[in-house]
Amino acid sequence: MYGNEVEVGQAVGSSGVRREELFITTKVMPEEIGEGDLQRSAAGSLKRLGLDYVDLLLFHWPNEAIPLSISVAALCDAKKLGLTRYIGVANFPTKLLEAAILLAADHGERLVANQCEYHPRLDQTKLLEACRASGIAFVSHTPLGQGRLVDDPTIGSTARRLGKTPAQILLRWNIQQPGIVAVPKSAQQARLVENLQVFDFKLSDEDMNDLFAMASADGRMVQPATAALEWD
Repeated sequence: MYGNEVEVGQAVGSSGVRREELFITTKVMPEEIGEGDLQRSAAGSLKRLGLDYVDLLLFHWPNEAIPLSISVAALCDAKKLGLTRYIGVANFPTKLLEAAILLAADHGERLVANQCEYHPRLDQTKLLEACRASGIAFVSHTPLGQGRLVDDPTIGSTARRLGKTPAQILLRWNIQQPGIVAVPKSAQQARLVENLQVFDFKLSDEDMNDLFAMASADGRMVQPATAALEWD
């Protein structure tokens, strides 16, 4: 969907970094997660990337028009075919995630990640507990709240006190929680560098709780009309 697999592949090829040192993830669009379609989609991604495999292959979104048993079977088959080292899902609420975990186990495979929206405005306590109970990484997309949270006064105050940017505070809040990986987006090189500079400080319990207190019932920002999901 992002239309950047060719460019990512070119960057990897020209970087001089050994393939084994990189962890590359791609996704399968919801309409392509059926048997046969998913494997073809994954193979197409590899062709565009110029790679023999990706490290992680995810469903981009669930698709209620395709039975979960079929889509998970296809995902597991992609791993067995060597198209990916690991498999996971994205935007799966707890009930759907638990069903997918059991279906993958039926095929002798294990889901390793669930990539979902997460930031201080959105309480994901129940889903986080489910991921941790199953040993699944929670990959946090939209960790900056689509950029809307960088101007929040609570976050700004913490950032000024610690000599960090609001984006760094938001990312640190994410990764300081157990089992969470944050994947912020930026097209600016300076911001990419800044986003990595979050491992030299920690937020206090009070700072963490101040951000947790920002959660609201209408905090979800990513909700495609085509995905009528029963969110936690």
